[in-house]
Amino acid sequence: MTISRKEVARLAGVSEATVSRVLNNVGPIKEETRQRVLRAAEQVGYVPNVLAQQFARKRSGNIGVILPFVPKVHLFSTYYFSEILSGIGETVSRFGYDLLLIFRQPDDAKDYAILFRTHKVDACIVLGSRDVPEERAALAELQTEGYPFCLVNQRFESAEFLTVDADHAAGSGEAVRHLIGIGRRRIAFLNGPPEYSNSMDRYAGYKAALRENGLDVREDLVYIGNYSRKSGYLLAEEIGKRIRGGEIDAVFAANDRMAIGLMQGLKEQGVEPGKAYSLVGYDDSDASRMTSPALSTVSVPFYEMGKLAAEKLLDPEQQDDRKQRHEHLLPIRFLARETSLI
Repeated sequence: MTISRKEVARLAGVSEATVSRVLNNVGPIKEETRQRVLRAAEQVGYVPNVLAQQFARKRSGNIGVILPFVPKVHLFSTYYFSEILSGIGETVSRFGYDLLLIFRQPDDAKDYAILFRTHKVDACIVLGSRDVPEERAALAELQTEGYPFCLVNQRFESAEFLTVDADHAAGSGEAVRHLIGIGRRRIAFLNGPPEYSNSMDRYAGYKAALRENGLDVREDLVYIGNYSRKSGYLLAEEIGKRIRGGEIDAVFAANDRMAIGLMQGLKEQGVEPGKAYSLVGYDDSDASRMTSPALSTVSVPFYEMGKLAAEKLLDPEQQDDRKQRHEHLLPIRFLARETSLI
């Protein structure tokens, strides 16, 4: 039978976070409390986290989250980052650690290993990583040196990095099949940059759904934005002309921000979603529920992704699974709203 940290906490009469701090040697703890926890752990045969044992000395008590620094972008106001960070933060706190946010310039040379060598972090979660040679090299160095890390929402083909992701191919496929099901045949796709695996997964789902239904994949119907509202807005003029000309009868956008920007730009031209064309976004952000008309979208469990990433690094009950599986895909759910109703 696996002994949980909760049982140790119950026996010692303390919180689970206190048990984590004692066993991981983090922060100031009264000696009497420390001894009570250690006796309880010994009594029930509790085996501490491998990560905790590895960093029992000179540990920081911090779990790092590496984020891209994007000038003039309010990162924490975006649904994607705020939800993932909330999931990470809740879990990190539960295990008695602190969260250290580390910003990096997207195009700078990466040296993530120095965070471990200088004892700033005991493990790290990487958000917004891109499939470029410099990023691969930095992550490979972490893996070679045995530093614990997890990627969220980014996969690397042929590299067995610990990853938590959503099934974006299935999500985009479901969105496109919905559009086909309501009679749309000329479906444009507004995607994000190709160096992100989630962009390529969405594109794969888009193509698969078209081919399943006997429709050609037309590259002239594929547009590239940068996941910002502005990038969707700037494409509205060209897409609007093609909607009015009968070349496009639906648009699937790879996130809600681009979909909402596009919707705004098209409305300014008198092109209304749900009437002249159907529109589907992706994320199920708060903003998608407040647009008029309400935006059809794909719900992505970002909070759960952040939570699972932290658990994979910190929860001793996840250690065996972590060794056996390096990639964890969470399911998605399509939500039909007013912008894609018949």
